[in-house]
Amino acid sequence: MSNLTDIGNLMYLYLDNIDPGTKSNAHQFLINAAATILAKNGGHNWVPVIVKETQEDHYQIIGNSFIYEVVKAAGLDRVWCIIAEASPEAEEISQVLAGETIPKINLCTASREDIKYGLEYLMQQPGSSIKSINLSVATNKIDESDRQYWKSFDPITKLKCGLTKGNKLDTLKNIFYLEPITKPIEEPITKPAIETPQKPTKTLKALTVQQLKALAKQQGLTGYSKLKKDELIKLLNLSSI
Repeated sequence: MSNLTDIGNLMYLYLDNIDPGTKSNAHQFLINAAATILAKNGGHNWVPVIVKETQEDHYQIIGNSFIYEVVKAAGLDRVWCIIAEASPEAEEISQVLAGETIPKINLCTASREDIKYGLEYLMQQPGSSIKSINLSVATNKIDESDRQYWKSFDPITKLKCGLTKGNKLDTLKNIFYLEPITKPIEEPITKPAIETPQKPTKTLKALTVQQLKALAKQQGLTGYSKLKKDELIKLLNLSSI
């Protein structure tokens, strides 16, 4: 397998050592016409094929497969390639940048501008099912909705923006996907417990006779020196009224 120093290198590889992977969607006419031009101009593909190494000295195309098909149609045995890392992320970005796949954005978090341009792009496609919608109305209603929590595209049909179930809703899925953010969990609001003051009698009963007398003295009461506990409590209760 290639080591890290191979990643990013431009290498002139034999076609026999390359697995073409998925074929491009280009019509054979375009491939043959481009092959003729390539052969007439030295056979150098100045736009490289993007490959990853699958085993020692063997590679697989992950981007620009059209270039490989043109080189092969031109009768050449080698093609210039860029070595990419073997990862799903590298494959995805290579195909997007090569125009082989359409990039998608998360509608849950997309900016208003991205929503507008996305709808505009879909409206301009040949035979588009959403060609007749009002771009400004649809953009505003989608942007202002609570889309950050959407798990399906169905809520769009309730926005009254011309995007109904069926072909119109399915069209959106060509460039949008949904990955909702986590809805914050609302913690229940608990009211602070109201402390009920203890009755004076209950508090006073917990005190000793000496403590009760000290309390009576502190409050400036008189005639308490010979009183018993119950009498002291009664005296202190009367003084608090």
